[in-house]
Amino acid sequence: MKLYQENNKVIIDKIKDFEPKHIFECGQCFRWDKEEDGSYTGVANGKVLNVKLEGDTLILDNTNLDDYHRIWHNYFDMGRDYSAIKAELAQMDEHLYNATIFGQGMRILNQDTFEIVISFIISARNAIPMIKRSVAFLSKALGEEIGEYRGKKYYAFPTPKALSSCDEQVLIDSKVAFRKGYIRDASYIQHSLQMDMYKLRNLPTDMARKELMTIPGVGPKVSDCILLFGLSKYDVFPVDVWVQRVMHEFYIEKEMKDLKKIREFGIDMFKDKSGIAQQYLFYYAREKGIGRK
Repeated sequence: MKLYQENNKVIIDKIKDFEPKHIFECGQCFRWDKEEDGSYTGVANGKVLNVKLEGDTLILDNTNLDDYHRIWHNYFDMGRDYSAIKAELAQMDEHLYNATIFGQGMRILNQDTFEIVISFIISARNAIPMIKRSVAFLSKALGEEIGEYRGKKYYAFPTPKALSSCDEQVLIDSKVAFRKGYIRDASYIQHSLQMDMYKLRNLPTDMARKELMTIPGVGPKVSDCILLFGLSKYDVFPVDVWVQRVMHEFYIEKEMKDLKKIREFGIDMFKDKSGIAQQYLFYYAREKGIGRK
């Protein structure tokens, strides 16, 4: 793999295990949008980045090597050997083999904890396009403008202070519906440091989950998503409708409806790679329509 900078682009030749579509469209993030040229533009850590894969060359536009090493290397989890993880999961059974082949190039992003908490509170009983619209609206209304790219202005995710003290009409206009109270409460908890959500990564997973579930609007599934996508806890197994379907189709009796038991089954099976296995299975099930009647 060769890494170098050309003008305001960072280029990585011979990249492995990096497929933008599988990373940005697997349900883990809500601030990346596909462009007409097939690239993806998004906001993270107060920066605007465009990502494009051409063969085995990854082009990161609107950045430099300093920001790559400071931000994007960790954000894209570049230090993890996904080839080894896929090989380990694929040898477990044919279903995981097929799922890892289908979702090759998927990575778990290391995202901002507070942003993930709010984003997944918004995600409860919601569709991805609506989640993305709400997050984009709140960022434009309450976030700091961080720059313009290809003629479009981009905004940082709102701070806990901005969200906790904003006019209620902003939340109403963002279409977060019944979640608006949860968003303000969760934001105040972080702003006032009643709980420092960022420090939860230092706790064992079960303790971090228990703390998260004291936040209004955070239940078992949302807490597991926060643990995985915002706190880098890979020994979790979030269960939504697609994961429930794929588990019923491949691993457990359809009569088992208890989501907690399905989650525990997944963790027992996949251990410290449960979260990564879940993402392969989720994406495979959703894209293939597995278990849909």
